[in-house]
Amino acid sequence: MAAHLEGMPLPKTVLHATNGQLINLSEHKHRLVIYVYPLTGRPEVALPEGWDEIPGARGCTPQACDFSHHYQELQALNAAVFGLSSQTTDYQLELKRRLHLPFDLLSDSGFLLHSTLALPVFKVDTLPLYKRLTLIAEQGIIKKVFYPVFPPNQNAAQVIDWLKNHS
Repeated sequence: MAAHLEGMPLPKTVLHATNGQLINLSEHKHRLVIYVYPLTGRPEVALPEGWDEIPGARGCTPQACDFSHHYQELQALNAAVFGLSSQTTDYQLELKRRLHLPFDLLSDSGFLLHSTLALPVFKVDTLPLYKRLTLIAEQGIIKKVFYPVFPPNQNAAQVIDWLKNHS
């Protein structure tokens, strides 16, 4: 479902980031780690009904915390980190502030990466969401795809291991 991504160029797609900037992933010269997640919960806002029973749905906040915990190590490996979901930038900004994330989140509410890269999606009722996966890109080319990602709270360590062995 995601094997086709390795070797593909990142599209010239502009996404809104939680720092207020527009980010074109194809123009990044650093190593990029982009962890894609379905959606994060928010205090006092109910998750979609049956969320916990959907394979791969749970774990978005622990995954974000894992990347935050390993952020300095990822930076030492010359990797820029972004989280990406279809949630709005305002929704993501609340998460970034609440969890004190040291990296930005990108909003792809228009599913541009689904259209250009065929990133896998699923639906909860009528709500489309990205499936969890992590991309590593260098010089605008996707070099590695982690899919499926399980457990989500160990994904950053998996990425670090790969980066150390492919520097």
